[in-house]
Amino acid sequence: MLGTILWIIAVVLVILGIVRLIQKDILWGIVLIVVGLLIGPGGVSIFT
Repeated sequence: MLGTILWIIAVVLVILGIVRLIQKDILWGIVLIVVGLLIGPGGVSIFT
């Protein structure tokens, strides 16, 4: 259950990061994408 919630949060963060990059907000875009990848199941989860 927790893994699913983290996966959904990670996907939302990456999507928001991509939107920020499109809006020329490079710093926030990169931060959101990196955080999304860190907490996602494919990355190194900071909660385990």
